[in-house]
Amino acid sequence: MQETIIILDFGSQTTQLIARRIRELGIYCEIHPYNKMPDPAAVNAIGVILSGSPFSVYDKEAFKIDLTTIPAELPVLGICYGAQFMAYSNGGTVEPAPSREYVRAHLTEVNVCDPLMADIEPGAQVWMSHGDTITSLPDDFTCIASTEKVDIAAYRVGSRAAWGVQFHPEVYHSECGMTILRNFAVGICKAKRDWSAASFIDTTVEALRKQLGDDKVVLGLSGGVDSSVAAVLLNKAIGHNLTCIFVDHGMLRKNEFTEVLRDYECLGLNVIGVDASAEFFAALAGVTEPEKKRKIIGKGFIDTFDREAHKLKDIKWLAQGTIYPDCIESLSITGTVIKSHHNVGGLPEKMNLKLCEPLRLLFKDEVRAVGRQLGMPEHLITRHPFPGPGLAVRILGDITPEKVAILQEADHIFIKGLRDHGLYDKVWQAGAILLPVQSVGVMGDERTYERAIALRAVTSTDAMTADWAHLPYEFLAQVSNDIINHVKGVNRVCYDISSKPPATIEWE
Repeated sequence: MQETIIILDFGSQTTQLIARRIRELGIYCEIHPYNKMPDPAAVNAIGVILSGSPFSVYDKEAFKIDLTTIPAELPVLGICYGAQFMAYSNGGTVEPAPSREYVRAHLTEVNVCDPLMADIEPGAQVWMSHGDTITSLPDDFTCIASTEKVDIAAYRVGSRAAWGVQFHPEVYHSECGMTILRNFAVGICKAKRDWSAASFIDTTVEALRKQLGDDKVVLGLSGGVDSSVAAVLLNKAIGHNLTCIFVDHGMLRKNEFTEVLRDYECLGLNVIGVDASAEFFAALAGVTEPEKKRKIIGKGFIDTFDREAHKLKDIKWLAQGTIYPDCIESLSITGTVIKSHHNVGGLPEKMNLKLCEPLRLLFKDEVRAVGRQLGMPEHLITRHPFPGPGLAVRILGDITPEKVAILQEADHIFIKGLRDHGLYDKVWQAGAILLPVQSVGVMGDERTYERAIALRAVTSTDAMTADWAHLPYEFLAQVSNDIINHVKGVNRVCYDISSKPPATIEWE
């Protein structure tokens, strides 16, 4: 059975980053809500990590667990809140820090003989992000590292294989973070590091064949990386028993419907293409509120997909390209919904089908690794993320075929320019946004009053945070000129230099 490191989520924004870093080490891990720890034996657990949290350990509403329920033989690593909680629960003192720390710090007085601190040199940079600090440790706890301002930056529990760090080794700012996580997962937990794209494909194909047998499966394709890789993986497992449906809601990128269908045919997939754009435009007429637009498109997708799927015979399963972040967010312990997505929810209940999600254990970068291992074309694997509702959420205001056509042309010029200049693979996501404003311009000898386009390009590793891409001025100037000169109805182009947070990647 696959070895597993369990990550208990206490609500930190960086919990997914912990999992990603462990996976990057070639070690399988799973995130579970702090109060829903799985049976360690059932998942072949070799260690437990306690995440950070937005709470203070002494808050009445703070998330708490009985640490004695974690088997004593399992090594434990507490990160930030997790470290403070272990100390506080065992009689240590946690108090508000003199000032909240969201800064780089440097380790001092490192106990390099401790297995967690092996190969960590004094002066190593770490990232602090907390409002509290441990001011005293329980009697059998030992400090193993400090920083300039924090006396107890890391400690070891004397009576068992447990450690705590008050900084965040999972974030990129912690330059020694991967070494610390490797020391824990490999050195202390003795992980075999046998998690890889190739091993995932072998075990998943075998599991799919057992799960599905000779049953027939239908899958909704979006043209994106996740659903495409899911389709190829399922095709490898069950072949002709898979039928894919690709719905054009009218808000795809320019020529995307025909180009993606051609790609899928080259992959040997059995695909049905459905042009339902007229229905979607009718349903969206006059709608301006972003979440309402998403819900209309979601319902339209479900209705169209359901109608087409019912034309097929003996379908038993619905397959989806759900990936691990989708599952984690849907099980959020805070219950917060930022925005809905038209591919999540509704279909299994409506169609009375069993659900198959072959990628539900993978992060986006792992999905791409699996796609490469499956031999998929690179241009499909490296496609930028694209919102399920398509250009509908990149048109601020109501949706019309005319606006979509304008945005498709502007977006096409921008994306083609990124590819032509070797910039496409250097950004995480890019696109054009049609703004609900008009501005004065001059073209030739005539005064114009036309639309404005905003360009958006970001760099990121996981979309949890993102920075605006510092594209060359000369490139932006060329794209602006090309859009204004070739897209009728546009006389102004802007570039979005907002980072996430506080902004989001998409405008709606």
